Order: sequence, then C-alpha cells, then structure tokens
Amino acid sequence: MQKRTRFTIYRTYATASVAALLAAFLTPAAAQAAPAPKESQPVHSYAHAVRESVWVDTGLDGDGDGRTDRVAADIVRPREPARQGRKVPVIMDASPYYSCCGRGNENQKKTYDTRGRVARMPLFYDNYFVPRGYAFVGVDLAGTNRSDGCVDVGGRSDIRSAKAVIDWLNGRARAYTSRRGGTAVKATWTNGRTGMIGKSWDGTIAGGVAATGVKGLKTIVPISAISSWYDYYFAKGAPFSEFGPDWLSFAVQSDNASRHCAATERKLIDGAPRSGDWTPLWTERDYVKDAAKVRASVFLVHGTQDLNVRAKHFGQWWAALAKNGAERKIWLSQTGHVDPFDFRRADWVRTLHRWFDHELLGYDNGIDREPMADIERHPDQWVTSNVWPPHATHTTTLHPATGNRPGVGTLGLSKGTGTGTGTGTGTERFTDNRARSETDWAARIGSTTPEKAGFLTKPLTRDLRLSGSTKVTVTATPTTSTAHLSAVLVDLGPATIRDYADKAEGITTLTNRTCWGSSTKRDSACFKATRAKKKSVDYTVFSRGWADLGNHASDRKGAPLTPGKAYTITLDLAATDHVVPKGHRLALIVAGTDKNLIDPPSTTPTLTLDLARTSVRVPLLGGAAAFARATSGGTSATPEARVLDGVRAPHTVQRAPGN
Repeated sequence: MQKRTRFTIYRTYATASVAALLAAFLTPAAAQAAPAPKESQPVHSYAHAVRESVWVDTGLDGDGDGRTDRVAADIVRPREPARQGRKVPVIMDASPYYSCCGRGNENQKKTYDTRGRVARMPLFYDNYFVPRGYAFVGVDLAGTNRSDGCVDVGGRSDIRSAKAVIDWLNGRARAYTSRRGGTAVKATWTNGRTGMIGKSWDGTIAGGVAATGVKGLKTIVPISAISSWYDYYFAKGAPFSEFGPDWLSFAVQSDNASRHCAATERKLIDGAPRSGDWTPLWTERDYVKDAAKVRASVFLVHGTQDLNVRAKHFGQWWAALAKNGAERKIWLSQTGHVDPFDFRRADWVRTLHRWFDHELLGYDNGIDREPMADIERHPDQWVTSNVWPPHATHTTTLHPATGNRPGVGTLGLSKGTGTGTGTGTGTERFTDNRARSETDWAARIGSTTPEKAGFLTKPLTRDLRLSGSTKVTVTATPTTSTAHLSAVLVDLGPATIRDYADKAEGITTLTNRTCWGSSTKRDSACFKATRAKKKSVDYTVFSRGWADLGNHASDRKGAPLTPGKAYTITLDLAATDHVVPKGHRLALIVAGTDKNLIDPPSTTPTLTLDLARTSVRVPLLGGAAAFARATSGGTSATPEARVLDGVRAPHTVQRAPGN
C-alpha cells in the first residue's frame, strides 16, 4: 500500500507547479497573475443546486428477496461546475439515522419534496460546502429509510452500503434512478475524490469503509466513532449493557426491513452471546485489525469523557493508524458524546473547511504542517501538541502499597512505598457492591470502605501529564465463581470541568442561532448555539477500564473461577490526555461492579488483591523521572514542565460565524 508522506505531498505540489509554469507561457498575462487558491469560496448557488437521488447496487441480497439490495444516496451538488464541465469532490455522511432518530443536536431528519428529492439534509455540511464547490451525499445504510437490505450493525452490509457509493462515484458500481427499476445513472459530475464524515455510528462506518482500502476515499473525519464493536458491548467479557446489537438494528430499521430481516436479526442475537465471548460476528466488526489497509488520511475527534462510545475506541484506532503511517490529526475534548459543532463551533467549521480544502481540493493551506493535536485542558481552553502522544511520553510502571488504613494505600515507582505498614507485598480486600459507582469510590477514597481499594500518590509538587492508554494488571483471589473488576484513574483536587455526566454531556443548548452557509426555505443553515456546561468538582475520574476476571486466560473467552484461587488479568483503561496539577494527587482505584457502566456478575464476590503482583502502567510525559520529580518535593523547573501542554498556551479564540 502506498503511504502518504510529506515528500509525496510536496512532489504533487511540485508537479502542479511545473504544469502551472508551462501554462504561464501559453496563457494571457491576467491568467499568469492568478495566485494559487488557499481557501474555497462560496461562489456557487445553494438555492439552485442540483438535488437528486440515486439507488446504488451493493451486490448483496440481505433481505433475501431474490434481488440485490440498492441503497439510497441523496445528493446536493453545485449546478455551475457541471455546466462548465468541471468535476467536484464529494463529502459523504453514511448513516442509519436519517429517518428514525435524526442527526445533530436538534435531531434533524431528511425531508423530501413532492418529486422525492431531498429538500432538507441534516446538519450544516451541504449548506456550507456546496456553495464552495463540493457535492454532499447522504447515504441511507442498508435497511434504513429508503434503502433495501437489512441492518447488520457494523457488519458487511453496513460497510458495503457506503463503499458501494464510493465505487459508484469512481465508476466501479451501478446506480439507478429508482429503488426498483429506473434508468442507470453515472456520476459524471464528480472527480471521485471523497471524504467521509459522521458522528457515532456514522463515523464508525467511515472508519470501517476506510479499513477496506477502497480507492477514491481520500480522507475520513470520524467523530466519537466505534473502532471495534465488541468493545462497544464488552470489556474483556464484562458487559456494558443488557442490550445487544439486535436492539440497535430494531431501533433504526425501516418498516420494510422489519418485515424481511428476521434472519439477520437472529444472526445478531446468536453471534453476540451475553457471555462476552468473542465470536466471528465480532471479528467481522473489528476495524482495528485492518488499519494497515487504510489509504485515507484521518481527522479524528473524540470526547475523553464519552461513556457511550468510550475513549478506548479512539486510542486503539489511533495507535493502529500510527503503525500504518497514515496522515492524522486529532481533537480531544472534555465532553461526553458530543459533536465539535456543539462544543467548539467556529473553530471547528474553520478547521474542517481547511482540512477538506487540503485533502479533497489539494490546496496548500498549511494545515498538514500544523500541530497534530488539539486538546481541551479546561472548558473552552485548548492547547496543542506537535504530535500525539508527545514524543517524550514513556510508559511508566507504578506500584500500589498498603497504607495506615485498610483500603487506603499509596502509589509509587517502587514496591514498598507505603507510608504506613505497607511493604508492597501485602493485600487489600473489597466486596463487590453493584449499588456503587466510580464517583462513589472517588468521593470516599480517603476513607476505609468495603467496596473498593484506593491508592494515592503524595501531593504533587509539579504538574504531571498522562497522554495515551493505561494498563492495570491485577492479581485477585475471588470468593465466588464469577467476578467483575473495574479500575479507574482519579485526579484528586478541585477543578472546574465540563459536566459530562449531565444528560447533555457537557453543553447547554441556547435559544439563539448561528448560521453556517446558505439556506433555502426548507433547509436552514442556522442552528441553535451552545455553551459549555461546567461543574466544580473535588475530584475527576479521567480514565477507566473493566474486565470479567473469568477472562484471565484469554481476552476472547471466559471461564468459571475457582473460589480461593488467585488469578491475574490486565485491564485496558481508556486513552486520555490529562494533566494532574501541582498540589493534586494521582490515584488508582480497583473495585468490582461500576454502577451504570458495567453489569454485575451473577454472584457477589469478595476479592483479595495481591499487591506484589498488581501494578499500573501509565503513559507519562517525561516518564519515571517526571513522576519522581513530581512526588519528591523538589521545585526546580524541568524541560518536561516547560513543554507540558505542548507548543501553544491555552487559548479561547472565537471567530465570527461564517456565511
């Protein structure tokens, strides 16, 4: 696979420059003076844009009716380039939500005129980008809205729904003017260069399609996206919800699909057993394993406090793409499951515009030479890093030890760092309490409580930055045949954060609107404004992970436990980028059921932790030396401290809304 490098980008520009130089000798002086474009402009009419629908043949027969399925693709594209014989690139959002649930903060759905053409396309993408010379394509995944087939929740049919449209845009698939017949139609108006975007399930499909290596897909912008569907439902055997993928299928499928897709629904039920064992169904829906096939660049956005599509998803996808050498950019917010249009609107539209101009129009606007990562350090305060995680980040092993009170221990670089009787070879005990959550544990971390074991550093004398994914290895002896484990990292100290636990997950929706692009009577470019919903706290849980202890021997298959026998298992905590400030403490909590996040086991075990065989590997900027300095009591400045937040200081830049 050809990797995109800065050299190949410059070579492309150099070739273009030579062509431009030759053209200069053959064109009038006015043309010679025209500067290279840096930004696409809204010069095309949105009111007179072409609106059409096609049905693309997927080659599958998911609903078993004897005909290959056709998926609906609704298109809004500028009329002027087609008249002039110019071809345009495509921005695509393939979604199951266009008719059942809606998109965006205002739950917008597609609407149609009397001729069946899309009259309102959800979100601002068409309003903003069509006047700037892009086509926008909204694809109904198989089994949803106006598409044939069945919803298979991230499987072959879901991915083929969108991939087939990209193939059609590049002349490799067939499309028709109607669902059941009609005339064959070709996408003569596009150059085939496609960028996929979407939040949640939509962004998941973008990643899944990119992992097929399909030609013509130049970039993806996955927002709060799933990278492996197993990890959406389970964490090493521990279930997140009583509902399986069959429930999601039922929620989004069209009436036609509900009558013909019983076989697909049965496969979803049988292939996703509540035991949490890995099955071929999960292999089909694991995009991380195919990251090496990705040809597209990736602009990834995720909330580090997203408890729906948890932050592990972006962490493992990002790491796999790094091995591939893909061109990448990332935004990490303090929000939960929230679109950047609703937590950083002006900067988001501006940055997305520049990203698509660069990736789809080939403009040399410098975005590829800017810092890789934007990170929300405090509500509406952002910092950047040239690369993410920073080069100076090193995995550092910390060890828990007993303290002066049961259940309240210490955390340090070496075994035997306890301030009381601890030697690092002792034990801690706790009993699973399904009525308690991570916030209950953190609020009482300094007290002896029966449902958790907590381990704290000394108050820090310097800021300590964690960037990346943490692993906690636990050796535990259960009293029953089943046991679930939770491990969380906590920043102990006062802070003002986005209220991610609120139902809006960190934002407040206002009544006034801001406008982003052009409008028609039936498709407004104006959306309700938002602001950060903040909360003052005494502690912040900033990374978390879970496991079924029965999966100790295999991530993919569990087994009953023998009471009284010790087992060792590693919990994968979610990726994050968090600074524990000077004066705060870093804490590790190990407990059982995390209420509302994982389901409890069938028994109520008491677990004994062997601290000599329990440790946490954290990604620290500056590594072990930074940790030692931050917990030693010294005060001198260090290079790590000076570059702690990356290359730029926090900022709250606000720009005027676009038109």
